[in-house]
Amino acid sequence: MFDEVFQDLPAAPAPFSVDEVRARQARLTSSLSKDTLLLLPAPRESTRSNDVHYRYRSSSDLMYLTDWDQPESMGYAMHDGSSWVWGLFVQPKDTLKEIWEGRRLGVDGVLALGMVDRAHSIHDREDIVRDLLNDASRVLLRQHVDHELDELVRVAMTERSRPRQQFGTGPVVLEDPSARIAELRLRKSDEEIAMMRHAADISSRAHVAAMKLPSNGLNERHLQAVIEGGFVYGGGDGWAYPSIVGSGVNATVLHYNVNNDDCVKGDVVLIDAGTEYRGYASDITRSWPVGGTFSEAQREIYTVVLDAQKAAIDACQVGEPYNAPHEAARRVLAEGLIALGVINQSLDEALDAETGHLRDWYMHNTGHWLGLDVHDVGIYRPNGEPRLLESGMVLTVEPGLYFGAWRPDVSCPPRYADIGIRIEDDVLVTEAGPVVLSDACPKELDALEAIVGA
Repeated sequence: MFDEVFQDLPAAPAPFSVDEVRARQARLTSSLSKDTLLLLPAPRESTRSNDVHYRYRSSSDLMYLTDWDQPESMGYAMHDGSSWVWGLFVQPKDTLKEIWEGRRLGVDGVLALGMVDRAHSIHDREDIVRDLLNDASRVLLRQHVDHELDELVRVAMTERSRPRQQFGTGPVVLEDPSARIAELRLRKSDEEIAMMRHAADISSRAHVAAMKLPSNGLNERHLQAVIEGGFVYGGGDGWAYPSIVGSGVNATVLHYNVNNDDCVKGDVVLIDAGTEYRGYASDITRSWPVGGTFSEAQREIYTVVLDAQKAAIDACQVGEPYNAPHEAARRVLAEGLIALGVINQSLDEALDAETGHLRDWYMHNTGHWLGLDVHDVGIYRPNGEPRLLESGMVLTVEPGLYFGAWRPDVSCPPRYADIGIRIEDDVLVTEAGPVVLSDACPKELDALEAIVGA
């Protein structure tokens, strides 16, 4: 199965170049005063049960600025009087631990990569960071990631030592760097886009593999197993977020995650799932009929959602406000439901945020930023106004309609009872127009019916 759908997977992009990572570092430090110390802690490993850990995922900001993703790490940047210096604290070489847990690059191996200027053992962090703090007036640190580091900074800022009184040394300002870094991460470079395209290519083929499963005896967990197995088979880093696999009425629950019901022939199954590649997320949703054939009612709703999604993608243009895709999707959805007789209001009435009936069937936004986080960083409304889209931004486009007959708050049309449809793609904004990074995943009605297993 995987051999067939992955045989045309393009080759993986090359790892990030030193020039790429160094350029990111320079863009950030160009806005910092020379008395600033930037600290980039990585989260600690998290215990799942007893002595078993969850699979490790490092800080997206640390990965962005150093291309380093291993546990027990911390990055920093400081000015030495002539230039900015970037450093990493990492796990040192340790033969016994490497026998059990895997090989480590160690301090010398990290320096050889060329992404930083200095490297140290994580075991030496306390003394080195204390000295770095003593030479800084301003500290940039996202707190509550590493409590031991937080305490080092707190003591450095509040202690009343004799050297501090005599020479005025030590930090006096503490700032969260998240907003500064988010502005850099919001616009993707060509190398980042290559990573995101590859993640989307892997995810697209994993979706197709799930579609091809025979419907006889099919359960939601089977689909989850195949699609997440496809992520790994294709070379991804596992799922970027917990997979949503909802068949029938479960497709009307936006973040359904039980994934353990039988898939009944004739129902629509909604799968929202994507992999990461080198930390970069993909986010794809497809809705298709168990058994391979849409009913007339399902086709009607699917067509409305697909038309809305295409209109929203077309609205992903440079210079348009970030919510232009959402407004385009809402308009098409409302027009479609009015034409089907689901909404008995005028278009303007249906679109009203308070009293419009579109919100009965479409209750979420049409998209979000995408990158190193599946809900990526970046302010949507700086200074209270919608941000204008720029070349290099990547966002999801994911309209949907959800007719849950179980809901007590609305009267569900019997014809569309328990139909849930969402269609989601990953879209890159460019000067030449929107580019769908996930275009290898089929979504046209006829294409789906030709693929889905009988």
